[in-house]
Formats: sequence, structure tokens, C-alpha cells
Amino acid sequence: MPTYRIDLAYDGTGFHGYARQVGLRTVQGSLETALFHRTGEVDTVVAGRTDRGVHAAGQVVSFAVDSPLDTTRLRRSLNRQLGPEIAVNDVREVDPAFNARFSAIGRRYRYRILNAPVHDPLQARSAWHVPEPLDVAAMDRAIGALVGEHDFATFCRKAPGRTTEREVLTARWARTGDVVELSISAKAFCHHMVRSIVATSVEVGRGRLPSNGVVEALEARDRSASSGTAPPQGLTLMEVTYPTRTQGSLRPI
Repeated sequence: MPTYRIDLAYDGTGFHGYARQVGLRTVQGSLETALFHRTGEVDTVVAGRTDRGVHAAGQVVSFAVDSPLDTTRLRRSLNRQLGPEIAVNDVREVDPAFNARFSAIGRRYRYRILNAPVHDPLQARSAWHVPEPLDVAAMDRAIGALVGEHDFATFCRKAPGRTTEREVLTARWARTGDVVELSISAKAFCHHMVRSIVATSVEVGRGRLPSNGVVEALEARDRSASSGTAPPQGLTLMEVTYPTRTQGSLRPI
């Protein structure tokens, strides 16, 4: 069966997350409805299911169909149906072994904070407004200990039967003017992990937690040791990475 990869971006504000839910507007539900008009019913596989209000700049989806598709016409059709909130940037045929979720070896997220006394209506859908001054250098030092393999139980919403052990590859806070951004990558993330790390980092930046507050929370392995969960609108899935050999097997049509 021909297998296809879709690279897409979306503004998650108006959706109840990525994963389809009966009676609710979701990214997956909208995408599969649009696909149905060109391909018939398909089941899509996604690299990471984002929560309600979370955005994506580099989401990856895969699906299989019974017969070959004209990818140029399909991309054009999907964008007509899904715009402006969802943009399909690429559709290509891939090796049948490719799976958007299980072939992935890394994901990178960005979290944006508007750190200014007054909120900006034009950034309200894409950043968390934190009016108090933030010590970004302290926040950056605090998350350095998260890099590597750890049990992130403190920062994860627990799922029965699933491990909370993860390997963080990179993590950095930086400021550009009034915008403070976290860039964080890992092989995989668990539910609410990035937003919980952000919330605890901000408490360090506000001076309410010491610089070792993040690592102490991590070592506690207890959800109550975190500082809650940051709002969803600041979070964007930026990129999903795959092995070079898998990338090389992708062939445009």
C-alpha cells in the first residue's frame, strides 16, 4: 500500500487538541475529513499529539491508502479546505515502513513568554504574558540539570502503565527584547512535560524558587513538587526528526 507523509503547521487556538474526539473540533478530525474528500477514509498516525491551544510549526503525519495519489493536487486540496488555521507544507510518498510516530527519533518544542509590564493583544494567542521581571540567566542555569536521561515524574501528567523516564537532548532559555523563549528537544516527551518545566522555571525567574529549584523538583519524582502547568498558547511543536536513512527513503512524487 502506498504510504504518504504530510508536513503541516497549525494555530491550535480554535481546536480541542490534535487527537480526534467525538463531537469536538480537533486538528486530526479536520485533517482526516479533508483527506476523506480526496482519498476516502484513512487513519492517520502523528508524531506527537498536542493539547488544546498548543500550536505546531513542524508536525508530521503519515497514512496509507490503496492506490497512488497525486501529491501536488492533494496538497492544494487540503490547503483549500483547512486554511487559514492549518497549512499543509508538504505531501510526499515515503517508504511503506515509515511511521510518523514510531520512526521519529526526536522532537523539538519552543515556549514563548512575553515578559513586559503590559500584555500585547497581537501575541495573546502565541505567548504567555508574564508581567513580573524574569531572571532569564537563572532560568537557563536551572534547566541545565534536565539534560540527559531522568525520571520526569514531577513534570509529567501520569498515564497508567507508561514510564516517565525520558532523555532530554537540549534545553535553553534565552531573551530577545521582551520575548523569553525556551528551546527544548528530546527523543520523546510525556504529557504536560514541557509546560510543567516552564512553570517551574518561571518561579525561578521570579525569585520564588532558588536556582536549584528545578533540579530539586526533578529529584522529588512527585507531581506535587512542580509549580503547575504553564498556559498552552506559548507552546509550539517546532520540529520532528528522523534517522538519515529514513529521511533518505522519502521520495517526492
